[in-house]
Amino acid sequence: MTIHLPMLGSIVPPERGEAEGCIQCQQGSKLVLFVTGKCHWGCDYCPLSDNRRETPFMFANEKKCESWEEVIQEAKAMQATGTGITGGDPMLDFEKTVEAIRNLKEAFGQQHHIHCYTSIPIDEKKCQTLGKAGLDEIRFHLLDLTTTQYQDSIINCANEGIVVGIELPVEPDKPDKFKKLLDDVETLPVDFVNLNELEITVGNQNEMDIRGFNLAGALTAAAEGSAELAMELKSMSEKYTYHIKYCTSSYKDAGQLRHRFRRRAKVNMQPYEVLSEDDTILFGAIPTSLENASDDILELQQILDLPDGWIRYNAKMLRIEIPLEVATLIADEVDVCVQMVEVHPTYDRLEVSLVHLNEYR
Repeated sequence: MTIHLPMLGSIVPPERGEAEGCIQCQQGSKLVLFVTGKCHWGCDYCPLSDNRRETPFMFANEKKCESWEEVIQEAKAMQATGTGITGGDPMLDFEKTVEAIRNLKEAFGQQHHIHCYTSIPIDEKKCQTLGKAGLDEIRFHLLDLTTTQYQDSIINCANEGIVVGIELPVEPDKPDKFKKLLDDVETLPVDFVNLNELEITVGNQNEMDIRGFNLAGALTAAAEGSAELAMELKSMSEKYTYHIKYCTSSYKDAGQLRHRFRRRAKVNMQPYEVLSEDDTILFGAIPTSLENASDDILELQQILDLPDGWIRYNAKMLRIEIPLEVATLIADEVDVCVQMVEVHPTYDRLEVSLVHLNEYR
């Protein structure tokens, strides 16, 4: 079975005043750097999966990394123009977060745009450290939907030249709190407020059930009522000097994610691979044992006259990989299993479908 993500066919043009971090994310050109799974807040709407919660490990996109060299390698693999640092809460591993900023700026230059998320009111010294390290943008997640405990952090970050934003999932049962928050933000040096459509995921489903939230539809992870409140809040934007953005669940998954997939695929595809309409990678395959691989490849090269690079043995998956068009042509002419394979263009090349092209297994 093939996994199809709904697709927003083109990159949405940025709105006037939109944050640079959002613009690059929509283009799929931002590396997603998960620096830590540590977080002590326990928000009931947190979408983080169990295998990431409280983990000390670092992930660059889907790649688990143990060194900054591996992080930079993944950034290069997708030709990243910037990085979004997330978690958990990056401020709970502050030294690693600062180290990430410094290493990325050193590797790619000051033009490499870095934004970071946090729910923690950080002190003036940490704001200064982040500014000196080169952080371009910080996004505060206000836990109680008030600015009270974050005001000093917002002001201190702005004084360091860091663009300050607020980013929140829109809980549909709190319209009055959100409206008051928008008024309060106007008094602070905040450049933007991002309103994310609340999602119901494997990581938060039980908590969302307790609160009585339902899915907005059969083919979405969005919570019912979140979009309506977000649009109402965005319609109030003319009252304020900062920018208000509404990011839908479908665009975050089907737009940003797929644009990143497509970008990485174009950099890393083998000559024999093709990019599908779903931004997955397709190729043909013939299962072959390691001991027979050399002889089988030599025979296929002689029969098919394939140039170097257009046939490869995958020792991990125990198969010879060839162009899908070639696999389709020979499927009925050979007495061995021939397959079509579909993978995501991620570091782990997650296999999403395998179709047998003939009767052999």
